[in-house]
Amino acid sequence: MPVMKKNSEQTRIGSAFDKLAKQLGKPVEFELPEWFTKSKPMQYTFIKRNIYLTKKFKRRFEDDGIFCSCTPSPESPSVCGKDCQCGMLLSSCSSGCNCGSSCLNKAFQHRPVKKMKLVRTEKCGSGIVADEDIKLGDFIIEYVGEVIDDKTCEERLWKMKHRGETNFYLCEINRDMVIDATYKGNKSRYINHSCCPNTEMQKWIIDGETRIGIFATCDIQKGEHLTYDYQFVQFGADQDCHCGAVGCRRKLGVKPGKPKMSSDAALKLVAYQVYRNRGLQIGSSQVVDQSKCLSNCIGEVIRIKDLENVRFGIIKRFDKYSRKHSILFENGCVEIYDMSKEEWELVGL
Repeated sequence: MPVMKKNSEQTRIGSAFDKLAKQLGKPVEFELPEWFTKSKPMQYTFIKRNIYLTKKFKRRFEDDGIFCSCTPSPESPSVCGKDCQCGMLLSSCSSGCNCGSSCLNKAFQHRPVKKMKLVRTEKCGSGIVADEDIKLGDFIIEYVGEVIDDKTCEERLWKMKHRGETNFYLCEINRDMVIDATYKGNKSRYINHSCCPNTEMQKWIIDGETRIGIFATCDIQKGEHLTYDYQFVQFGADQDCHCGAVGCRRKLGVKPGKPKMSSDAALKLVAYQVYRNRGLQIGSSQVVDQSKCLSNCIGEVIRIKDLENVRFGIIKRFDKYSRKHSILFENGCVEIYDMSKEEWELVGL
């Protein structure tokens, strides 16, 4: 009897599955999206400062001879701004400086890290977007990891290649000294490459130690992807670049070359290099009234004053919702400007 009961249960279960299969119909072939089939980001340990697995070389301040003479005043209690001698030499102020506690040129660990968040991109795996507006020249985050020597770096690269890994988190800081953020690091390891980036890596001397800071090379709006140029040294098969920049070099590891643009645009920019210098007016043009130059100046060459530099570019697009223009500059990069807040003018021969 127990055997009969077991067979009866199997029959009921089998008929239930047959009924369900008929309701589902014939199987349909499909492919999972590429982002789903790709492996998840490699797990890593979060750290705030570099961890040295090689001998730490630390220079003394007296060897550098880098000291600033900035002093606070009643008019400006904060010191060590853009004119600080130490800052201009990419070095933080030290105890040998006269600036005191009101110094703005602080070591990386005392600077606020910009708000950012980790996102999933369509073609470049994980990435980082700004979670607040960032100004040109602002410190964003320090690139940290395990500091290893060249021998250890080569060993790790070979192991990663044999495992079939294609994501590398290496940054050379000095001869025989490399930061590897593969296993230990911070969010900076997820910043993707771009051939026309909005940030850059800078080598700074902090308390006698060479460290890497990531700084904004332009104004960055909340929600924009943070990128820098990897200057990638190829190890293994070529990797395609998916940054989507106007001057994209198509392959990681291809050295930046002279950007290609239309011959007409190139001739315009070359011609205007010899354009005589005139006074610039904020939000105005000497050729036509600015209010009439919102959407009908596409393709026109402008001269724009960016800090102390004068740059030439071509208006490529106007967004009527944000009221901002897209400007193509000589280096092939397209930047977004609110022309009502800039010093600029249309130019002509």
